[in-house]
Amino acid sequence: MSHDDFEFEPQRGLPAPLPAGERLLWQGSPDWKALAMRGYHVRKVAIYFGLIVLWRIGIGIYNSQTATAIALSCVFLLALGGVAMGVLSLLAYFTARSTVYSITSKRILLRHGVAVTLTMNVPFNAIEGADVKLFRDRSGDLAVKVAAEQRVGYLINWPHLRPDYITRPQPSFRALRDANAAAQILAQALAADAGVAPLRVDAPAQLPAADAPASGGLGPRTAAA
Repeated sequence: MSHDDFEFEPQRGLPAPLPAGERLLWQGSPDWKALAMRGYHVRKVAIYFGLIVLWRIGIGIYNSQTATAIALSCVFLLALGGVAMGVLSLLAYFTARSTVYSITSKRILLRHGVAVTLTMNVPFNAIEGADVKLFRDRSGDLAVKVAAEQRVGYLINWPHLRPDYITRPQPSFRALRDANAAAQILAQALAADAGVAPLRVDAPAQLPAADAPASGGLGPRTAAA
């Protein structure tokens, strides 16, 4: 028997039917592998445990411990690291599975929550600007800067926020495989809502080194490459 955790939604990712005149333009979800790497920092955890293992080997050699003792302690550390990475990867998988990002002709919506479903609703008139970051694996993040008077809860909306913006959180579509396409649609929707000509947002011709972001801003209520 099939079961849909979100069967109460009138439309996938939307907490209620859209008002008359409002259109759904785009929907997407995070890629769980990219989210695991950059949202849950699985790669950093792997590097951390790798360094710990190297440190343990060095300490063992310095203290003239037997190879068996060193190997056993390293196996324990590797197992502990594997468990940590596995838990974080599972969290990333279920986070991606339960998340739907939406762009309508009037707002963006971020439906998320593994245990408790929440929907962040950001109308266009609260958006001051946006920024898209593309990474070498072709995934990317699309973040929006909201007006200062708009309160965005950091803990309840993490990891769907732009990294390192804690005092003034920016809602973010994380780990999208089509981040540039989503940015283009958002740029056009913002321009149409503001009554100006839509601008085009292109991906950078050259992407930087692995996991280094390439940014393109969407200016206040408009977009620019």
